[in-house]
Amino acid sequence: IFGGDYPTKDGTCVRDYIHIVDLAQAHILALQALDRLGARHYNLGNGNGFTNLEVVQTARRISGHPIPHEIGPRRPGDPAILIASSEKIRQELGWTPRYPTLDDIVGSAWEWHRRHPHGYGH
Repeated sequence: IFGGDYPTKDGTCVRDYIHIVDLAQAHILALQALDRLGARHYNLGNGNGFTNLEVVQTARRISGHPIPHEIGPRRPGDPAILIASSEKIRQELGWTPRYPTLDDIVGSAWEWHRRHPHGYGH
């Protein structure tokens, strides 16, 4: 983890994570609206921020496995907090994330990996 001294609740960066299914659904909605609305730009994100350490802790809890981590120095230019506003796509296309919580996102990813331990081809 890059940086443990940010002005956040646990000192690690806050980021906005989005589930791949939510990202794909947003793209589908945008394509379906292309003829009606023309080309538009949308920010896509969950709208909620989670610290890097929260991601590690959530993955540990959901997987039941220890996940080692190290906190190193900050990377130059990394902001403490990045959270997207998806209000425009919510209003214009009715998009809303189906996986809004970190538990939802990590739980879904863990379940997929549990069922496919060797990846897509197996």
